[in-house]
Order: sequence, then C-alpha cells, then structure tokens
Amino acid sequence: MEHVEWGGKEPEERCEVPFFVRMGKIIGLTYDLKTDRIRRDNDPVDINAEFDQPATIDRIALALERGGHTVKRIGNVHNLLAQIDSLDVDMVFNICEGAGGRNRESQVPVLLEMKGIPFVGSDGLTLGITLDKAVAKKIFQAEGIPTARHFVAKDTRHLERLNTIGFPLIVKTLHEGTSKGLSKNSRVEGWAGLKQQVHLINTVYHQPALVEEFIRGTEFTVVVLGNDAPQAMPVIQYGINGNFHLGDEFYTFESVSLKNVQYICPAKISDHLAKELQELAVRVYQCVGCRDFGRVDFRVDEEGSPYVLEINPLPSLDLEDTFGSFLHVIGSSYDVVLNRILNFALRRYGLLDVNEAKELEETVSS
Repeated sequence: MEHVEWGGKEPEERCEVPFFVRMGKIIGLTYDLKTDRIRRDNDPVDINAEFDQPATIDRIALALERGGHTVKRIGNVHNLLAQIDSLDVDMVFNICEGAGGRNRESQVPVLLEMKGIPFVGSDGLTLGITLDKAVAKKIFQAEGIPTARHFVAKDTRHLERLNTIGFPLIVKTLHEGTSKGLSKNSRVEGWAGLKQQVHLINTVYHQPALVEEFIRGTEFTVVVLGNDAPQAMPVIQYGINGNFHLGDEFYTFESVSLKNVQYICPAKISDHLAKELQELAVRVYQCVGCRDFGRVDFRVDEEGSPYVLEINPLPSLDLEDTFGSFLHVIGSSYDVVLNRILNFALRRYGLLDVNEAKELEETVSS
C-alpha cells in the first residue's frame, strides 16, 4: 500500500480543516514534559527520553483546536489526580507516560476509567502488557506472530543456563521505550559483554533485562489507526547516518539524541514485504487490544523474514518523529490525522453522531 486517501489535503500552515465534525468538545490533554522531572546524579542520562517537548504539546493542542475543539491542558498524572473530580471535559486525549514502574503507562487510563471519563487511546490493560516487552512477546508467540527469541535476566547469576540462543544478542530494558538503555554496547558477542549489559540494566534502570536474539538486517515501523477495521499506514524505514540497510547497526538513545536517525516513507521495499509488514502490524495491534492509534516496530533479517520488535500504543506524536513521515504519502495533514484519532475515540463512546461516524468510516476505508 503506497497511497491511502484520507482527505483534507490542506498545507500544514493552513488553519482550515474543512471536513471535521465541528462538535465543539472540551478535550483534556494529559502528557509528561521533559521538564517535569529533574535528573538526579544517580539517574541514567535518558531518564526523560519518553517525555515530550513543550512544542509537541503545543502542536497537538493546535491541531485539536483547528478541529473545532477547546483544549484544556492537564499535564501529568499528578496534575490529573489533583483535578480529577473537577475536570469538566468531554474527553481526555492521553499521551501520558506515567510516574514510574512497569504499570506507569496504565495510571492515567485507569484513573479516568474509574471516574467514567472518556479518553483517547488504549486502556490500562493494553498499556501494561505492551510496556512489559516479555509479556507482549508471549502474546505474539501465542498468536503465531514472528518475534525474536529471547529470555529475561533478573540478575547475572544464571546467564549460561538462560542463554539457549547463542550470540550475537541484544540487551534491552524490559519495560521502557524510546531506546532507553540502548547504546552501542547493547549488542553483545560473548559472555563478558552479556554480563556487563545485564548488570547495567539491573542496577541503573532497576529492572530485569530483556535479552533477544540480534536480527541482522533492516528496521521498519508501521503506524496503525482505527478500531473496528484498523488500517495500517505506509511502511516507514529507519536509517542511521544515511544508512538504511542497517546490518549490525540499530536504533540507540545516542542516535536519537544526536538526530542521526532518518526515515523513508514509503519504504524502498517490495510490495509483497510492505503488505506483509502492514498485515502483521494490524494483527499485533488487534491481538493486544490497541485502540484508536499505535505503532508497531519490526526488524527484517537478510533473508527478508520480518520479526516484531514491539508495539507502542503511545507512540510519539512529534511531527519530527515517525508520525510525521507518512502524512505526505496518504495525502493528508497532521491536523486531519490527529482529529481522526479523536473521532475514533468519540465514536467508541457514542459521542459522535451515527451518520457522521459512518461518513468518516467510509472515507477511511476508501
């Protein structure tokens, strides 16, 4: 799939978004800013990697306002707790990462669910099982979805027994995102490197290490949007320093922070592989119960076989990230797609008129 008609081919600088349903809803916005947490001396350098810049929040708010809505900025989960009994919103657009632990992404959805407040995005269960990559992999395996062989190391004492895969391996945090804990040393070729990286994850990031078979090849991501008939967007291919055939290279926190990562969309791959990645992305999205929007990351080996790395139900909505890479391919704009995501959630809660919802579904599936 190289082109999806989503309508609304408005240039990014235009304020008019002509086909949106102008319902004038009050939309609360929950998020974490990089300035919310001050890095302490014993914190890793990437402690705030998943949090957003103020400019990203400003752009999301602008898109929703251009869709005819009023935006109320709530902020992080602590702010939500302080205001939850007097929010006075019709719906919350949640991109909050939470305050710590492997259930942190579930905190905002669970609070909103308890109070009966509608929200955009996946619920607490989906966010919990997908943040813990080992739990997500068990579901992938049960569904017959290809994923790299792996084991979980809570410490360094039993690595010889646990490693039935061999080398090379890649050592990751078990329940973090945005390449937290990934460096050039994360790919290991022997026991000394494995022990060093597992110890790092255990002691610096205070969690078990996910140790995976390293897949030599190329890396891709696919955004998925919608609910009853979720739709995969065009495949995006990752490059590092201009190299799109990564081989032994991989996405790290350093490559992100130095802005050495590039994206090609549509990916320069065969139609067959593109379709396979898109179909797998939708299967992954559905098998963990994602709602409204999400992103699935892949590694494809040198024989052309895809492996699911992970699914992120809270992908970055920064225009400079992957979310901005497919818009020109589908002939749409950031404003249109953000409001589409909101409309998916409004329909789930019965807050969108049936006729309007049908019209939107027909446009999406065309």
